[in-house]
Amino acid sequence: MLVDEKLNMTWQCVLAAQEANCILGCIKRSVASRSREVMLPLCSGETPPGVLHPALGPQHKKDRDLLEQVQRRATKMIRGLEHLSYEDNLRVLGLLSLEKRCSGETL
Repeated sequence: MLVDEKLNMTWQCVLAAQEANCILGCIKRSVASRSREVMLPLCSGETPPGVLHPALGPQHKKDRDLLEQVQRRATKMIRGLEHLSYEDNLRVLGLLSLEKRCSGETL
């Protein structure tokens, strides 16, 4: 866990987003099928669970938005969802946004 002198965990979120984006890049380059059945298990874990805790509070909106971008990118990689809005992609896939997951909402 990375924190700065003010106990700010922004760096943790930045590093997690960078790592997840690298993994998504590897998936994009190496996986031939972009079907939902193949891509969803590969991409569904791209926002590391340990990163959700620092992004819980409303004061961490910037960090949460950064991590949400990773999930946006992952959903856009799935065939048939490229042109849908992020909210529609989540609905079709039965997923929640990071903000809703952090607030404890369920499907």
